[in-house]
Amino acid sequence: MAEECLICGERLVYLSVGESAKCEFCGMTAVTTAKCAAGHYVCDECHIGGVHEIIRLCTETDSRNPIEILERLMELPGCHMHGPEHHIMVGAALLTAHKNSGGDIELGAALRKMVERGKKVPGGICGFWGACGAAVSTGMYVSIATNATPLTERSWGLGNLMTSASLAAIGEVGGPRCCKRNSYLSVLTAVDFAAENLGVNMERSEEVKCSRTQSNNQCIGVRCPFFAK
Repeated sequence: MAEECLICGERLVYLSVGESAKCEFCGMTAVTTAKCAAGHYVCDECHIGGVHEIIRLCTETDSRNPIEILERLMELPGCHMHGPEHHIMVGAALLTAHKNSGGDIELGAALRKMVERGKKVPGGICGFWGACGAAVSTGMYVSIATNATPLTERSWGLGNLMTSASLAAIGEVGGPRCCKRNSYLSVLTAVDFAAENLGVNMERSEEVKCSRTQSNNQCIGVRCPFFAK
């Protein structure tokens, strides 16, 4: 059985009604909808960790391929099989490839915005809100790249269309959740969207194969478009 709890490796249990719990790392008490079977709780802030490493890696690469960048981010110690860190990494990989493909953004500032916004997207919202955080991260990417605000016109629309396209791709495959699968789907959708709507042509990985099947207790196998047979 693959490890899920960062404390003991037990499986995660999702609660339909939130319960108060204390984070095993920082001691913060919060209402959560996810604990492990042994009762351990780790807050999103502690689960994410390593955001400085995300920014460092992104600012040091010249890759135009966001899947390639995402894979490097997934290898960082602060990235786990599942978790809210993906809500930052998807948008960070896209912003980096966007910049390296000729996009007109100041990457350092854009990445800091991505971290700030991505950290506000809770873990588990894919099931509880019907909006996967990886898809929301692509909307954040477009919003940051186009300087969208609640009062802009075209950029406001593009950000929402981006999120919608990613959610459609994720929803068509179905559950249960897999942060890796949903991240791949979101990034690939965003590459096509950026080429069509932003005039930025990032490199697109035509064949993505998952190497983490054994780490996912809920892997859907051949139903996943990235399953390595």
